[in-house]
Amino acid sequence: MTVTDPTTGGRAERPARAARAARPKPKTWSLLGEVTRRPSVYEATAAKFLYHYRREPAPFEMSPNAPINEWYLTNREGSPFTVADWEGFRDPAKLTYSDYVMVQHDRETYLDGLIDHHEATGSVQTLDPQWVEALTRVLVPWRFPLHVLQMTSLYVAQMAPSAFIVNCANFQAGDEMRRIQRLAYVTRLLANAHGEQIAATATARDPWQNEAAWQPLREACERMLGVYDWGEAFTALNLAVKPAVDAVVNDQLTALAIAHDDEFLALLLAEFDRDAARSRAWTAALVQYAIGQDPAMADVLRSWLAVHALRADAAVAGLAELFAGAPQPMAAAQVIEAAGQARARLLAACDL
Repeated sequence: MTVTDPTTGGRAERPARAARAARPKPKTWSLLGEVTRRPSVYEATAAKFLYHYRREPAPFEMSPNAPINEWYLTNREGSPFTVADWEGFRDPAKLTYSDYVMVQHDRETYLDGLIDHHEATGSVQTLDPQWVEALTRVLVPWRFPLHVLQMTSLYVAQMAPSAFIVNCANFQAGDEMRRIQRLAYVTRLLANAHGEQIAATATARDPWQNEAAWQPLREACERMLGVYDWGEAFTALNLAVKPAVDAVVNDQLTALAIAHDDEFLALLLAEFDRDAARSRAWTAALVQYAIGQDPAMADVLRSWLAVHALRADAAVAGLAELFAGAPQPMAAAQVIEAAGQARARLLAACDL
């Protein structure tokens, strides 16, 4: 390598090796170990953030016998779903909070445009009254189970052993809130066009509490809310109940809307499968990571899944009867089969 001598203006030879040695070495980041690279924004905002996980003698700086410490020691550190190091897990999408907000802002802009278009054309006002009546039974009560999915996602986020998992579960909870809000807006549109009783609280609550078709899902949701072990809560939610709900709401209800010429609802519901696909991706990645760390984790997950999958199957079977009662009926067996296939694909992706 040839360089200019600043004192004489002449030229001097410097070995290339010496030039390289003079360069400063890339700084490492101690949290990630001896790696000679800069951490990504994704890593810098999540790596080893949970200082209280496996902290001795207790997670939080108070008596080990304090209720909060006992709770975490029992339901997180004490969970059968555990591996030597959770920090190696990565979200396939590698989303930070700012990434998530940016992505969802674009999708919400699309939905705003969709709503504006259909409000301008008056498509909701022209719906078949029989289809509107069916929607009050098959669509309006969803606010309750979807809130349960949101609440359980937040619980998993609160209890998860790595911030990389925490972020995934929190974003999933945000997805559920998005779905709840948009379906609430659809309910309001239906009420404006076809009668205020559609938006009345009792219209949603009474079927959820009393109608036979909704009770298996209600039981599955309420029992899931009573699961405290973080690993079992993750299993019940992401491997059993949520896949069933997503298959019914995002897929089969979309098909039912198409059969009733309800383009607006079909496009709206299909949008939510983008969020569900992201959920399925990080779920499969987490399960694969855990099994890769310890193959025994597969049996741990299967033991929980055997319980919660039965409840999810019963929930789908109950809801399928509502589809069979629509003006353009969809066979209950078709709904059940579709939900079963959706879960089978997810479990295959999880290596379960």
